[in-house]
Amino acid sequence: MSDATRIGSLLDFCAVYYTTQLVRCALFSFVLTGLVLLLRRTVFRKRTFFRGMLWSSFLLLPFLGRLKLFYENEAVLNATWRLTAITMSWLWVDRLYMAGILAAAVGIFGKRLRLWRAVAGMEQVSLDNVRIRVTDMKVTPFTAGLLRPRIVIPKVMLESYGREEVGAVIQHERTHIRLGHVWFGLVWDILRCLLWVNPFLTVFQKQFRADMEDVCDRVCIQSSGGTAQEYGLVLLKTLKLLRYEAEGTPSAVTFAGEREFADMKRRMKEIAGFRPYRKGRCAGMAAAAALVIAALLFAVHTQSYARCNESREIMVGTYDGEPEIVSYDTAGLSRMISYDDSYVYVEREAFEDFLEENNADGEVWIVFGGFYKLPGLAGMAEACIYESGSGDGIVRIPYESVMDNCYMKLLKLL
Repeated sequence: MSDATRIGSLLDFCAVYYTTQLVRCALFSFVLTGLVLLLRRTVFRKRTFFRGMLWSSFLLLPFLGRLKLFYENEAVLNATWRLTAITMSWLWVDRLYMAGILAAAVGIFGKRLRLWRAVAGMEQVSLDNVRIRVTDMKVTPFTAGLLRPRIVIPKVMLESYGREEVGAVIQHERTHIRLGHVWFGLVWDILRCLLWVNPFLTVFQKQFRADMEDVCDRVCIQSSGGTAQEYGLVLLKTLKLLRYEAEGTPSAVTFAGEREFADMKRRMKEIAGFRPYRKGRCAGMAAAAALVIAALLFAVHTQSYARCNESREIMVGTYDGEPEIVSYDTAGLSRMISYDDSYVYVEREAFEDFLEENNADGEVWIVFGGFYKLPGLAGMAEACIYESGSGDGIVRIPYESVMDNCYMKLLKLL
């Protein structure tokens, strides 16, 4: 097999392997999206921090594709086997799914890149020992960047706001950074790419960002030492000062605030209902939520197939112009056949009686061991040829393992 053929084969395998998993994750994402939206509108409607924490459950989604329940739970198996059969058998479907991921990534992260380049070219000033970027665009303040987040404030706001008001704006953006919201936005965009077949991840990102804004508002009010009314007045001034829509505004602005009256009205209502909270209790809630997610991730890991699973299957086949399977009854064959790292051991009399009973003609192959990625999906097995005529009771057949070459090692790592 040439290198080009191997690369093509490996890419096709990756498309099948990952599409099978991601389509399953997408199925879960539909259910989880509905559940989170329901809880945030009912049980946690007045619980700002709990609403924000609900979105952390989406961290589980990318790891659900290898769950054993897709093969071992009868109800789940009956509901998903057709989809699994399609992704494992129709290569064009897998290639289409991978192309969808690439297209979504180009669209989403292309906007991020264009925004970052625009921010990099903006004027830089220092306010209260905080470096910010100034833009002529009519946008609400926002933060761009991950490792080196940049706070961007429109020039019209700097010219119209007092020092304390500008300080409140900067504090709001720094709180987003401190709470990790820019990273949460990145994870959400990655999910939108990987699970692009679920349009609700894009449709309802507005609710996701709204909950992040509400959390940030509460933290800012509490830490500022001022009142919710004073904080709200700054937002109202922003609403009056800036137009909601401006030509040339990059669409990838993150946490730029609401641009519609209804959204600002909702946000002001949340601010008006502010009540001081206990920081220790909130920190405990956040730690508990992190532990729950970690525990769920561990549970998912223990109930999932590994990236590479050892196979103990044994199969016997013949080749007489055309390959033919004689038996893949591992339990029965293992009473006649065993193996180690160098040899296959065959109980001659019992095995030759077995071949005679099954009318096995031609070259006899014994296929055994190896590994698989998912049940029924790819992998590799060892093989050897059985030759009759030996006088030994136990026939020892040497074989050369195919598991140590670079291609197999790479396949195991995927």
